Amino acid sequence: MKDVDKKNEGEELGVMARRRFMNSAALAGLSIGAIACTDKAATGAAGPAASSAAVAHGGGGGAVHLKPGELDTYYGLWSGGHTGDMRVLGLPSGREITRIPCFVPDALVGWGITNESKKVMGTKADGSLKYTVADTHHTHASYKDGNYDGRYAWINDKINSRIARIRLDYFVCDKITELPNVQGFHGIFPDKADPVDPKINYTTRVFCGAEFSIPLPNTVGTEDGTKYHSLFTCVDAESMEVRWQVLIDGNCDLTATSYDGKLAATNQYNTEMGVHYEDMMSAERDACLFFNIARIEEAVKAGKFKTYGDSKVPVVDGTRESNKDAKTALTAYVSVPKNPHGVNASPDAKYFICAGKLSPTGTVIELAKVLEYFEGKLESPDKAIVAEVELGLGPLHTAFDGRGNAYTTLFLDSQVVKWNVEAAIKFHAGDKSAKYVVDRLDVQYQPGHLNASQSETRAADGKILAVGCKFSKDRFLPVGPLHPENEQLIDISGEKMVLLADHPVRGEPHDFIIFKRDLLKPKQVYALDDFPLAIKDPKETGVFRNGKKVTVKITSQAPAFSLREFKLKKGDEVTLILTNLDKIEDLTHGFAIPKYNVNFIVNPLETASVSFIADKPGVFWCYCTHFCHALHLEMRTRMIVEA
Repeated sequence: MKDVDKKNEGEELGVMARRRFMNSAALAGLSIGAIACTDKAATGAAGPAASSAAVAHGGGGGAVHLKPGELDTYYGLWSGGHTGDMRVLGLPSGREITRIPCFVPDALVGWGITNESKKVMGTKADGSLKYTVADTHHTHASYKDGNYDGRYAWINDKINSRIARIRLDYFVCDKITELPNVQGFHGIFPDKADPVDPKINYTTRVFCGAEFSIPLPNTVGTEDGTKYHSLFTCVDAESMEVRWQVLIDGNCDLTATSYDGKLAATNQYNTEMGVHYEDMMSAERDACLFFNIARIEEAVKAGKFKTYGDSKVPVVDGTRESNKDAKTALTAYVSVPKNPHGVNASPDAKYFICAGKLSPTGTVIELAKVLEYFEGKLESPDKAIVAEVELGLGPLHTAFDGRGNAYTTLFLDSQVVKWNVEAAIKFHAGDKSAKYVVDRLDVQYQPGHLNASQSETRAADGKILAVGCKFSKDRFLPVGPLHPENEQLIDISGEKMVLLADHPVRGEPHDFIIFKRDLLKPKQVYALDDFPLAIKDPKETGVFRNGKKVTVKITSQAPAFSLREFKLKKGDEVTLILTNLDKIEDLTHGFAIPKYNVNFIVNPLETASVSFIADKPGVFWCYCTHFCHALHLEMRTRMIVEA
């Protein structure tokens, strides 16, 4: 602890020097990846002996290497990055359990092949998918009483400004909404309560921050950026329709919400509204922008909004110029150090924390004081800042353990720093004896997002923490130029952090959440009545013709399809409907048609359909592609297309 004490004593002396370093490094186009020192030894309790001891005693959340048949203590929901899906992990083992396709076609389950999945994904007039690429970043889940309730999770697509909802009873994507007037949809967070009705203590909205500022309406002729703006969007959690948007100054990064439902916030970089990167970091401070939810919804109801382009979504004015009067303001811009990267809500419901990125500091904002500003009791929203302390080089994201400690990634230092929030507030207030930095741990290398078990809930338990490192370098077997990323697991149950495990992952995942497994009760078998096209009896199957439009109805029940063969004519416009009548857990069937680009699965009592043109005459063996039975290889039917 001596080194930590010296670090605290020298905080103020090092701030300006580090700021100068950070600014010059950024402006010089510093190659971040080159900063990592591959021969750097892990410090403190992260050595092999400590790590082995932690595993032997179960670590903070159970042993990393589970015995055969043992279940993990936690679920982890990870963004899939460019694969456009959501990863589901068991923790602390780090085992990937499944992937949930959302924005991008998935060959395993037939996502983007079946009519049902195409309807969710969105299609063009010719029936082809509107988009086939995505860039998922952040994932969060629905709340009740300040904790996850197991209903939904949401994930964003930054490229095409889409938000997807995942049903956590079946682990499937059921809705996707494209946000209007927006580019670079980045930050996402659900609310935790209603701002007016205390009985509504669960998620009813999801907030979405647009990172890129664009001209509104988006037309050519305004390339200088003077008329560019970003939008902050509210989506209804149930209908997934866009409720309203807020016109703002500056770009949105991450998003956070208060536990009482009254406030949402986004940390902002580029409040300068620059269109080139050197202009985006010219000012010494940017903002954490707060939204008064009740006032925004009152303004919408009162008709105080505009619309843009073809969108009918109401857009209220949240710019600085229009929100100078605190008693009527919809927004409040709290000044934080330049180019922050992350805003996170503490489990005690008191604070939001912004990390500096181009400043080595973390800023603690007291939410009660933000509300006092909106009531006209504070002369400036900046008075809500109760601490701004040095943490290290390149602070990005923050997690919590429920014991008053925060954990922040330091991108340039390749570390996670553990610090005490209340001690930081005392230090900021003038008590230089307050030792707020508790521990530091080297990670490999350049960490970005991190999250701890139940971190941003009232039930934060301080057991395990995962950190996503953007560079792996020497950690895994080399596989060519594209290295995997390195996700590391850390025990945070004690005073010192203990590094438990490395896990290679294909790039480029981003954010994730970790929650106890008992919060989730996934269903193992579908209900037939959930599917309008369900075929409940094999006797209902067959080929039904209406001119060139043909419907083929089939059921599957291991080890056979209900139709031994079915005949079509060349040129038929075919819709094939398949219902899996097996009721046994994990008895899934697949259905593939050779040469027709068709392959999809149906889980127990699920129904799915595909449409295609029977344009190739001949005999085609349709077969089950998902192992189901000892006679799995024999499970086939013949599609005969007559010339």
